[in-house]
Amino acid sequence: PEAGTEITLVLKEDTETDKYSEYLDEYTISGLVKKYSDYIRYPITMYREKSRQKPKLEDAGDAVPLARALVSGGLPAAEITFRTSVASEAIRRITFELPEMLIGAGTVLTCEQVTQAVNAGAQFIVSPGTNPRVVRRCQELGVPVLPGVVTPTEIEAALELGLDVLKFFPAEPSGGLPMIESLAAPYPGVRFMPTGGINASNAGTYLASPKVLACGGSWMVKDTLIRAGRFDQIEQLSRKAADIVMGLSRRE
Repeated sequence: PEAGTEITLVLKEDTETDKYSEYLDEYTISGLVKKYSDYIRYPITMYREKSRQKPKLEDAGDAVPLARALVSGGLPAAEITFRTSVASEAIRRITFELPEMLIGAGTVLTCEQVTQAVNAGAQFIVSPGTNPRVVRRCQELGVPVLPGVVTPTEIEAALELGLDVLKFFPAEPSGGLPMIESLAAPYPGVRFMPTGGINASNAGTYLASPKVLACGGSWMVKDTLIRAGRFDQIEQLSRKAADIVMGLSRRE
């Protein structure tokens, strides 16, 4: 292109898979542009053609049926993300109706959200990055927190805050399990919970690593199934996910 030509980058919706929908956004694209800035000499406009980032729970009334489906399928733990306005109410209802379930709050970005989540009954907090203020607020309230990391610098920041179990996010585009094991080498006391791109085909590989404590995935709770009230299918998918873990246990 001639000097001064405007370039537009379009993130097209993939109608075949939502594998990257949880974490691929303008910020990751901006990172790529910055990384390769020496090769890009023109003004750039970035926008999403269509967003696929929809709340997992649009209606708090779906919270308990969803939780029951997960528990019946062998997954008695869940993270309700604060990407939806009904997060606190959903956590509150699940905590009341299913006290045997381990329920936490995800995508927690502020101290205020930490307080809301804990008051609603959240038993753990997950955040996409390592925000010292969020971590300290969790520690003040005595609730476990798993902040997101993807670099040695972020790991060391988390260690400085007294943490040794961390979320690795976004897992797949950041190098997946090979990256986790490389990062873990100088930090033998750290274990990871990878999320982002985890699915039925790769969860077993992640979980088999001694560096991985747990995995976070949402392939068994698709938005379309929740909206359609197909909690029976969610239970079936949850059972298949639980079978992955049971298969690893049998091999051990």
